[in-house]
Amino acid sequence: MTKFFIDQHGCAKNQVDGELIINRLVALGMEQTFEPEEASLIVVNSCGFIESAKKESLDAVYAAKNMYPNAKILLSGCLAERYARDLKEALPEADGIFGNGNLNKIDEIIKPLMDGEHPVLTPPQQGVCCGERNMLLSFKGSAFVKITEGCSNHCTFCAIPLIRGELRSRKAEEIIDEIKSLIDRGIVEFNLIGQDLAAYGSGANDDVFGTGRFPLPEINENGVNRGTEQKSALSLLLEKISELKGNFIVRLLYIHPDHFNRDILPVIQKDRRLLHYFDIPFQSGDDSVIKAMNRKGTAAEYLRLAEDIRKALPDVVLRTTFLTGFPGESEEAAENSLAFLKNLRSSWSGCFPYSREEDTPAYSMKKRVSGKIAASRAESLTQIQSELTAQFLASMVGKEFDVLVEEVVEGDEGLAIGRAWFQAPDVDGSVVVRYEKDDEKQNAAVQNGRFVKVKIASVSDVDLEGIFLCDSELNHGVKELDLKFATEIRK
Repeated sequence: MTKFFIDQHGCAKNQVDGELIINRLVALGMEQTFEPEEASLIVVNSCGFIESAKKESLDAVYAAKNMYPNAKILLSGCLAERYARDLKEALPEADGIFGNGNLNKIDEIIKPLMDGEHPVLTPPQQGVCCGERNMLLSFKGSAFVKITEGCSNHCTFCAIPLIRGELRSRKAEEIIDEIKSLIDRGIVEFNLIGQDLAAYGSGANDDVFGTGRFPLPEINENGVNRGTEQKSALSLLLEKISELKGNFIVRLLYIHPDHFNRDILPVIQKDRRLLHYFDIPFQSGDDSVIKAMNRKGTAAEYLRLAEDIRKALPDVVLRTTFLTGFPGESEEAAENSLAFLKNLRSSWSGCFPYSREEDTPAYSMKKRVSGKIAASRAESLTQIQSELTAQFLASMVGKEFDVLVEEVVEGDEGLAIGRAWFQAPDVDGSVVVRYEKDDEKQNAAVQNGRFVKVKIASVSDVDLEGIFLCDSELNHGVKELDLKFATEIRK
């Protein structure tokens, strides 16, 4: 049986793609291995979003061909999709190139690839590729669920529309069926993902509930977003998820601030399983830069949005992203972003220097900012966020939370690592759980993919340390996991 190894790069959306690729290759009769030296096929599932990610993916191809010369190297993912024609000639280390438009088409490329041909296949960007995922690349008990593909916002700095095309949304029934199936297989944490969840149902050809396309919330001439008279597709989808039975939690990731659906807030208020957590990439706190990014809101409206969310959900946790050094960003604009972050009081944020991407509108913009200045501005924002995060985490000390265990640390000491509801996978801090390993009940309770009740005792940088209290009620009625998790097998 031919063995394959997948080298995964990029974001959560690309992770779902990787899981779908794994399932397709297994369906073709291949066997997944976690030891690349055993593999006849190495799939580098790449990222092509910014320069550093592209370099990382290319380096992975070079390393794979150098270390495993007898294996076939298939470059897949966003980098393959974006540069397929160029890389066909410029990257001989890749024996084949496969885009991400329709992952089911990988069946067509494997045989010629393994027979010694050098195939290149980039299927059209249509629909939202989905299907069975029997191997998850996340930690045990957790899954990402993609509800949209592509993006029609066309921020001037962003290459996503070039890579993944215009916005398309999955039918609500299909999403609900997938979540139900994963609940039945023991998943307890769902992270809904898409380039902009607020745009769910608004794609040109979308018909997610059989009622036609949904409008986006309108931004008026004053840059104010008050939603639409019609209920948003996202709020209706959350209502459908709330009708599902069982103990599970749902987190919303990546909501564009111009389109935030305020009508989701009452839905979330009614169901404790819908977490009070939002990832809203504001990118800048200066109106001139926001406009140059092709965003319709203003700094004042974005702060008003945060205020509205906090009125509805006082304990809400906000994560955001800032892009520094965008063309034309002056010192005054950078100072405005610093002031914006202080007023926003986000619990978490990422700050990144602008990456100049060809074929995006910002690529040819004048008044470019040096990389050194952009990095310095990112560091200033990071320092402010560090202070905000420290205050946020300090407020958690002495409180009790359900923590999803991700890893039980081997050794004599009872130690595990997990996440509370205000910590999203891969991007936020963790909770270090201390328990009595010699205690039979505690040892049985602290297991990967299960919740435990923990009392937070202290803060350590961006992490928390807590003491095990008892098994969590969230485990009641949860079905035994019958999925495979790469994180478990690798250990």
